[in-house]
Amino acid sequence: MENQNSAKEEVDELPLPPPVVPSNVAPIKVQNDIPSTENIKKKRVPMSRPGFARKGQPISLLTNHFKVSIRNVDDFFFHYSVNLKYEDDRPVDGKGIGRKVIDKMQQTYDTELGKKGLAYDGEKTLFTIGPLPQINNEFTVILDDMPSKRNGSPGGNDSPGEGERKRARRSYNAKTIKVELSFATKIPMQSIALALKGQETENTQEALRVLDIILRQHAAKQGCLLVRQSFFHDKPSNYTDLGGGVMGCRGFHSSFRPVQGGLSLNIDVSTTMIVRPGPVVDFLIANQNVRDPFQIDWAKAKRMLKNLRVKVGNLEYKIVGLSDLPCDQQMFTLRQKGDGDNAMEITVHEYFVKHRGIPLSYSGGLPCINVGKPKRPTYFPIELCNLVSLQRYTKALTVMQRSALVEKSRQKPQERISSLNNALKYSNYDADPMLKACGISINTNFTQVDGRVLQAPKLKVGNGEDFLPRNGRWNFNNKKLMAPTKVERWAVVNFSARCDINNLIRDLIKCGNMKGVLVEQPFDVFEENPSMRRAPPPVRVDEMFQQIQTKLPGVPKFLLCLLPERKNSDIYGPWKRKCLSEFGIVTQCIAPTRVNDQYLTNVLLKINAKLGGLNSQLQIENTPAIPIISRAATIILGMDVSHGSPGRSDVPSIAAVVSSRQWPLISKYRASVRTQSSKVEMIDSLFKPTENDDDGIIRELLIDFYTSSGKRKPDQIIIFRDGVSESQFNQVLNIELDKIIEACKFLDEQWSPKLTLMIAQKNHHTKFFQSGGSPDNVPPGTVVDKQVCHPKNYDFYMCSHAGMIGTSRPTHYHVLLDENGFSPDDLQELVHSLSYVYQRSTTAISVVAPICYAHLAAAQVGQFMKFEDKSETSSSQGGFTAAGAAPVPELPRLHENVRSSMFFC
Repeated sequence: MENQNSAKEEVDELPLPPPVVPSNVAPIKVQNDIPSTENIKKKRVPMSRPGFARKGQPISLLTNHFKVSIRNVDDFFFHYSVNLKYEDDRPVDGKGIGRKVIDKMQQTYDTELGKKGLAYDGEKTLFTIGPLPQINNEFTVILDDMPSKRNGSPGGNDSPGEGERKRARRSYNAKTIKVELSFATKIPMQSIALALKGQETENTQEALRVLDIILRQHAAKQGCLLVRQSFFHDKPSNYTDLGGGVMGCRGFHSSFRPVQGGLSLNIDVSTTMIVRPGPVVDFLIANQNVRDPFQIDWAKAKRMLKNLRVKVGNLEYKIVGLSDLPCDQQMFTLRQKGDGDNAMEITVHEYFVKHRGIPLSYSGGLPCINVGKPKRPTYFPIELCNLVSLQRYTKALTVMQRSALVEKSRQKPQERISSLNNALKYSNYDADPMLKACGISINTNFTQVDGRVLQAPKLKVGNGEDFLPRNGRWNFNNKKLMAPTKVERWAVVNFSARCDINNLIRDLIKCGNMKGVLVEQPFDVFEENPSMRRAPPPVRVDEMFQQIQTKLPGVPKFLLCLLPERKNSDIYGPWKRKCLSEFGIVTQCIAPTRVNDQYLTNVLLKINAKLGGLNSQLQIENTPAIPIISRAATIILGMDVSHGSPGRSDVPSIAAVVSSRQWPLISKYRASVRTQSSKVEMIDSLFKPTENDDDGIIRELLIDFYTSSGKRKPDQIIIFRDGVSESQFNQVLNIELDKIIEACKFLDEQWSPKLTLMIAQKNHHTKFFQSGGSPDNVPPGTVVDKQVCHPKNYDFYMCSHAGMIGTSRPTHYHVLLDENGFSPDDLQELVHSLSYVYQRSTTAISVVAPICYAHLAAAQVGQFMKFEDKSETSSSQGGFTAAGAAPVPELPRLHENVRSSMFFC
C-alpha cells in the first residue's frame, strides 16, 4: 500500500505540461486497443425509398400476390427445439420420420399439449401460438408402422426365413421414440403488423418464417414433396418426361411477403426434377440410354441409385448399393429352424424362385439391390424393386433435358392465371387450423396494381440515322452499323463441321458490306485432318494451331471457327482458351445449320462488337443529356458469380465483373474474371493487395477506364450486382462495397468516388398480367414500384423486354445505396436504357446489359478449364469436401491483346 501511495504522490508532484506544443515536436499517436467512436465503422443498411417515379403511360395490372389479413396480432409464437431419440439415446434420422412422430405425439398427448396446433418444419423446429402448458415437455411416442431396414429382408447374413416370421410379428416391431421439446424463444406476432407499416424488426423475418412453415406443413399433410418453399403433388398430370429417366414435376411456390399494400401471399407455378417412378431397371435403361439391362454400366448405376427409395411388395427401403455378384451367383446363409438349426448357402435367385415361389424373368444375370446395413447386406432381385414416386433428381441436367424442361414448363399468361387460381382452390388454406388460430385469411383474387410503361429510348445506327424501337425490337434491314470495323487478316477453321464454306464466306462478305463492315477475303480455310476427329479436344485444338502457325505469315487478327455440334461442343473451351489466353486472337465460333441473312447478321453483330466496333447506341450517349452520368466521369460495373452444377463442390465458382469504358459511352464494356471457392457468393478478388501492388479485379477495371476515358478517374461508380438473395444484401453492402472503396483508395488515398449500388434479381416469383383478360404479356418498359414492393426499402420491378413465349418474368431491382442522388424517374430510365445497349441482339433484354455481359464472361472463361467430374469417382462423399480443403485452381489470364475487348459478346 505504501508503494502505491508514494507513486500517487510522485504523480501529483509532476509539473503541468506547457500550454502549447512546440512547433518542432510531433505528437505521438497513442496506440490504444480501445477503438475510438470514429474508428468504429458504421454498418451500412439498405436505403429507404426516396419517393415514387411518375414517368410513363399508366397501365392497370394484376399480380400473383394474394392479400392476407391477420386479426390476431397480440399473441406470441413460441419456438421450441425438437430432439428425437430412440430408447437407447441414438438420434432418430431418416426422411419424413419427424413428421410422423410429431403427428403421433399430437394425437396421443393432445390434452398435455393444451389442445394446441403445432407448426413443425420436419427437422428441429416447432412453433405454437402461446406457450405449452408444461415446463418440461418430454413425451414417449410409439410408432408401429416403421419398417425396420431388416423386416422381411432376404439375403445377406440376415436369414429370409427369419424375415418371414418377423413380417408376421411386424406389428410388435414398433419403435419407441422419445420427443424432447425445449423452449428456445418467443416471437411477437405484433412484428408482422409493424412490418406492414414499414417498421421491420429483427423478429419480422422469423414471424413470417413461422407462417411459411405452417403452409409447408399444410402441404406435407396432403402428401406433397417439399422443396424449400415449393410443394409438389403426386399427380401424373403434373409430370412431364425430360428424357434420361428424369421427369419434370409441376407444383407451386408460396411465400408470405410484407408489401406496401400490407401482407401478401405470393403464389407461383414452380417445377422440380424427379426420378421416373416405377421399375428400377426401366429407370436405368432410360438414364444411360441403353437398349437393355445387359448394357447398363453398373458402377454408374450404383452412384445414381444410392439413397433412392424403392418399394418391394408394400414395404419401402433405401438403396445403399448393389451386390458384387449377379443375382444367380450372390450367395447368403439361409438359416432354417426345424430339426436342429441347419444353415445352408444359397443364391438370392434360388431363394426367391424356390423358397418364395416368385418367378424371376431376367434378374439372374444382373446385380441385386442392397438395402441393408454396411456390415449386413440385404439383397433383392432388381426386377422386384420399384422406385417410389416424388423423389428429387439432384444431378445436373444435360442440355437436351434442360431445354425440354424450359419448353414444357412454359405457360402463356392466361394459362398461368388459371393454374394459380386452381392452386389456391386446391390448397384450401382456410381449413388449416393453425392459420385459423393466427386469425389469417387469404383473399382468393389476384391483387390489382398500377404500373407505368416507359417509352423506349431512341437509338443511333450508322450514317447518323436515329430510330425508335417498336415493341422492344428493331432490325438492321437496310441500316448500317453505328461504328463498323474491318475484318482483316483472318482465317476460317473447320473442326469437321459439314458446311459449304465457300458459300458461307461469300455470304458473310456480302452481308458485311450491306451493314458497313468491310470483310476481306480470308487468308485461308483450315480443315481438320479427319484422323483427328476421335482425339481428345485439347489435342485437336493444338493440331489445328500447328497448321495455322505453319501456314500463316503472322498471328491472325480474327479466326472464325466452325464447330460440328450446335450445343456443348467439347472443342469450345480449349479453343477459346488457346485463342484468348495464349495468343490473344479474337474468335467467333459458329455451328451453322440454316444459314440465312438473319443468321449472318447476328454473327456479324458479335464479330463487330468483339473487334471493337459498336452496332448501335443510345441517341443520348454522346450528348450531355444522360441524367447524373453526363455531369461527371462515371463507370458502370456489372457483377456476377456463376457456380458449378448442384452437388459439384469440387468445381470452383467463377466471379466476373464488367466495366464500362470510353466515358461518356455506356454501351462499351470489358470484363475481368477470376475463380474462387466453390459455392461462395461474395466476390473475394475485388481487392487483392500484395506487398506493394493490388492484383484485384477493380484496379484492373479502373485503370482501363482511366486510359480509355481521356485520363479521367471516375467520380461516380454505378454497380449492378446479380444473383444475391435478400439475406445477402448486407454482405454486398458492407463487404463487397468496402473492397471496391479500398481498391480506389489504394490507387489514390484522396479519391472518394460517389457510389450507387443496385441488386438485380431474376430468381423471384412475382409475375404481372394485363388486366381485362388480355392473352399478351405486359408491354416492354413496364415498371411497378407500388403496392407489391417493399413497405420501406427502395425497390421496383421492371419488364424491359417483350416476352414472346411463356409469361414474362420482370427483374426485381433493389437500390441499396445511392450517393449520386438519382431521382426515382432518372434511375428507372437508366435501368431501362441499359436494357437497350446489348450488342448481341436487336431486342431489349430483360436485365441491364452489364449484368448479362458479366454472366457471359463468367460462362465463357469458365469453359477454359475442364473440371472433370470428380464426384463420379468419389461415391461416398457425394461431391462434398471440407470448406477450404483444396486450393482453388486459378484461371489463365486473358492475353493483353484481347483483355479490353468485348470477347464475351
